[in-house]
Amino acid sequence: MHRITGKTGGDSLIEMSPTDSFNDNINGYDQHAQDPSSTGSIQQGQSPSPLRRDVCVDTCESLNTSLASLSPSDDSDGPQSDPQTSERISDLTGLSRKRALFLKFRSRIDKQQHSKDSVFFRDGVRMIDFVLSYVDDKDGERKQERRRLYEADLVNVGLELETEDKSESDDGKTYFLKIHAPWEVLATYADVLKVKVPFKANDIPDNSDTPMNWLSTPFRLPEHIMHPQPDYFTAPFDKSKSDFFLIDNKDTFFSPSTRNRILYYILSRCSYFRDECGDKDKKGIKRLLNNGTYTAAFPLHDCRYWSRSKDANCESDRYNLHKHWARFFCFFKEQPLNLIRKYYGEKIGIYFAWLGFYTEMLLFAAIVGTMCFIYGLLTYDDNDWSKEICSEKVGGNIVMCPLCDKKCGYWKLNTTCNSSWQSHLFDNVGTVFFAIFMGIWVTLFLEFWKRRQARLEYEWDLVDFEEEQQQLQLRPEYESKCTNRKLNRITQETEWVLHRTATDLMGKLLLCWATVTLWISLIIACIIGVIAYRLAVYAAFASIMKDSATSHLQVVGPYITPQLATSVTASCINFVIIMILNLMYERVAVWITDMEIPKTHLEYENKLTVKMFLFQFVNYYSSCFYVAFFKGKFVGFPGDYEYMFGSKLRNEECDPGGCLIELTTQLVIVMTGKQVWGNIQEALVPWLMNWWGSRNARNHPESLYSRWEQDHDLQSFGQLGLFYEYLEMVIQFGFITLFVASFPLAPLLALINNIIEVRVDAWKLTTQFRRPVAAKAHSIGAWQEILNGMAVLSVVTNAFIVAFTSDMIPRLVYMYAYQPDGEMNMKGYINNSLSVFNISAIPLANKPDDGESPSWFNSSITTCRYRDYRYPPGHEKEYSVTMQFWHILAAKLAFIIIVEHVVFLVKFFVAWLIPDVPSDVRARVKRERYLVQEYLHNYEVEKLKIQLSQNGHSDCTCTPMIYPSIPKHEVLSECL
Repeated sequence: MHRITGKTGGDSLIEMSPTDSFNDNINGYDQHAQDPSSTGSIQQGQSPSPLRRDVCVDTCESLNTSLASLSPSDDSDGPQSDPQTSERISDLTGLSRKRALFLKFRSRIDKQQHSKDSVFFRDGVRMIDFVLSYVDDKDGERKQERRRLYEADLVNVGLELETEDKSESDDGKTYFLKIHAPWEVLATYADVLKVKVPFKANDIPDNSDTPMNWLSTPFRLPEHIMHPQPDYFTAPFDKSKSDFFLIDNKDTFFSPSTRNRILYYILSRCSYFRDECGDKDKKGIKRLLNNGTYTAAFPLHDCRYWSRSKDANCESDRYNLHKHWARFFCFFKEQPLNLIRKYYGEKIGIYFAWLGFYTEMLLFAAIVGTMCFIYGLLTYDDNDWSKEICSEKVGGNIVMCPLCDKKCGYWKLNTTCNSSWQSHLFDNVGTVFFAIFMGIWVTLFLEFWKRRQARLEYEWDLVDFEEEQQQLQLRPEYESKCTNRKLNRITQETEWVLHRTATDLMGKLLLCWATVTLWISLIIACIIGVIAYRLAVYAAFASIMKDSATSHLQVVGPYITPQLATSVTASCINFVIIMILNLMYERVAVWITDMEIPKTHLEYENKLTVKMFLFQFVNYYSSCFYVAFFKGKFVGFPGDYEYMFGSKLRNEECDPGGCLIELTTQLVIVMTGKQVWGNIQEALVPWLMNWWGSRNARNHPESLYSRWEQDHDLQSFGQLGLFYEYLEMVIQFGFITLFVASFPLAPLLALINNIIEVRVDAWKLTTQFRRPVAAKAHSIGAWQEILNGMAVLSVVTNAFIVAFTSDMIPRLVYMYAYQPDGEMNMKGYINNSLSVFNISAIPLANKPDDGESPSWFNSSITTCRYRDYRYPPGHEKEYSVTMQFWHILAAKLAFIIIVEHVVFLVKFFVAWLIPDVPSDVRARVKRERYLVQEYLHNYEVEKLKIQLSQNGHSDCTCTPMIYPSIPKHEVLSECL
């Protein structure tokens, strides 16, 4: 084996001569094969361009062997063998063209026993690891030159290529370049990427059996689905020690996800510039996709998903995933995480593991939240304050002050009867208990997820991945910009670094965060606009419904009030604004993150995560924060009202039943609307798009369309597809934690959504999207810290909601301190909570001057009531806050301090009590490290013995020592 030296970082790729393989068939690919006039592969009778002299000598024998293996009929069946036939097919359209393609390929199947549904080259041996597609267009010469240089570089690296002519495609325009990585390439880059592979079967017994395990039988999947591969101890692959590892079959030794990850690593670093130009920026498949040189680049799905392939060599992982995972009726089954990891890679596997665990934990929160809601229903008739509001003797005789200037009139308190009863469903003693429970639940969720994640890290060989990814996941966009070399203090090797001046760095940072601040300011401006809409439209609704709630809206009856109509319409408008701003900001966030040129993929995702989450946090939660903590808090009192920014729009007041029901309305509309819209986008839209332009292979038993054409027609999952899935779930997590005290059914809605979400995401990945390029990740990344931050913030927000948004504290203070009869009940609470105002005290400046004074101003009513704790007119401190106001405020602050300290104390105790890594996982990690050291030591000893015996030193009886200065027990103690 000969290996041409080269650099593995940002400088260049490792290059291998075509003879660098372990008895693999040489492809002999023509470097000009992407030219439309020379398609196909050498195996199909194509005349190759002259090879270098040293290459020709090495490849002649293997090339002749490969050609001799084909029958004359096979040789004449290639794309170049019958130009008249191909030309006639190209002239056909519609069904005639499809029939001609079908008949032509059926003849090939008969001759070569090779199906178009196959994932192999035409020789039926070499697997297709990656596919590139392109079309002819106006700028064909430039793009053709780029493809020629790029594909030549792929061949120099050692990849084998085969082209499908456009006459073979359904549209007659698309070429498909199939790429295969032979063992030598895979072994080389597995060594570079430190891919962990098995070296010994796991000998630690599995003691995971639990009592009454039979109860979980209905939720289990078959063993071969849950554990598609045996459990092994693994170690980083070393090409020079290939016989150390358990290599039974080189073709299947590396999993499909590992193969396409290696391929994408190579494709991202191969260049398409001439040596004399030296333009390092012209590198990578991503850039070629952006400039249209290639239209798509993707690894293939393995065979069909709706039935098992007839090809015995084709794996059926996709079929198994669709059958046992990607169907909605499997919602009660466990997820085949190991099979997901094998097929899609660790990064997608970690996401579905987290989503599944999050959904399982939501079940407990949903049960408790539903119980709190049922408690509100059961105590519906014990609600004394709502009875007072609805009664004619109390609520019917209380005249409330107008809620807006000029157009609003006096109104009876009993008109809010329905909203008062509705508010009790969520504003009761159970709310306090549920808020405390959710503070503890979120801690348990995060701590138990750490343990689950630690177990997956070990099982999926990700224990030491965090240090590796900093070096092995450099972004090609960063590497192409590097101009200087710098000594790495850790490795003591020089590496390429990006030179940035202080001015350039500060300029980009200022531009970046100025853009983020501008967009957040835009959100705040939109929220202020919605608030102004609330203030302006309330007067309109009040004038329409001033006589009766049913005067003009007889269909909906008494349930529609000005407050409810204003709240619902404002929430809907706010939701539409949120969706529009989301679509606009996504592009901006990606643009400014690209401009920063992060070094690694991890750094790129973390930067994008921070920007997107800050924006989404303000976008989704700002309206809820307004209703919860600002509405009704800065109102003033009749005669001295507060106005919005000095305008004529009076600040909003809360309903006599409290602002909690409005917060519930806001939360339900935004949260439910987001989930429904998200499911429509994720499920219905992809299905309709694929149905509209589909080439449904299900209707063609002989698989008229090739495997690469079928996958090409699917949508691209995109590099940020998983990022948006995480973002969606984290925003949902915020809804069920930050404001859950106002809506205990939020976890139940989230649970129902997530049950659907898991299967919709699985269905999309398996049937509607191309196979994503596999990537490694040892955790959920920056989202873990975001969830921790939201968990802490949720304790504060829920405490403030119970204290200041709910009426729970004022009721308790009244019952224990101000109940006139000294009884433990709420009789008289409504009259106690409303202050009295003398209408004649309204300043003349506040009286309407438009010549048409409203009826309420000239009425015979002399006093009205408003929601506050102030002294009545005629008192020496009239309209000043009473002592009861200060008692309630002190009780609210005391409640916040006590609840926060209790919940935080429990949170920290639970976090300390539950270790992040299970004890059995810690033991397995130590055992594996010990075995790696021991087996490598023994391997080197045996290898040295063999070398000495071959050199004629077999008479030496001493035992060679690899570590002569370190006793063996010291080496083992280091691993332990």
